[in-house]
Amino acid sequence: MFSQLCNSIFNESISKYHVADDVDAEIQNPYPVKSIEYYLFLKNWIDTVQWHFEDIIRNPDIDPEEALKLKRRIDKSNQDRTDLVELIDSYFLDQYKNVTIQPGAAINTESPAWAIDRLSILALKICHMQQEVDRTDATQEHAAQCRQKLAVLLEQQKDLSAAIDTLLDDIANGRKYMKVYKQMKMYNDPSLNPVLYGKK
Repeated sequence: MFSQLCNSIFNESISKYHVADDVDAEIQNPYPVKSIEYYLFLKNWIDTVQWHFEDIIRNPDIDPEEALKLKRRIDKSNQDRTDLVELIDSYFLDQYKNVTIQPGAAINTESPAWAIDRLSILALKICHMQQEVDRTDATQEHAAQCRQKLAVLLEQQKDLSAAIDTLLDDIANGRKYMKVYKQMKMYNDPSLNPVLYGKK
């Protein structure tokens, strides 16, 4: 199942990131360039770095200038994430391009890659909730609450994984079809953001 591949690679990426646990650490992608495994690893690495960006920027004592620099990095990370999701969807479009679409077939509410994006974020939530469960400096009540949340996240991962595999099977057999819309993020585009093009 494709979701098993995703979850395995996401866990590998998260584990490798936390060896250095540094947002500036060089990515250690072990997969062949341009393979789907390579893109899945890169996707989760971007998500993992951004997760920690978001932690850092919420520090109430952060220097405002550093916060602004970090906000710029978060904006770029968001764009990289979106670009990579669209690239992964292109992989699926190519994989299923010769499928005969059945009468009555419909599109899904989201593309496969955007569902995989949610699975990647879920892997991060599970990892960090497990860290909270394992904390030795927190109360037993905190640990108990986090164990309950972790159980919900694990159930959500199971359900989302099954839904992704079902969606891919439906697309492979023509019961559903892909129709991908580019996100067209306007705030990063100098020709579409009034604050940016107003500076000219």
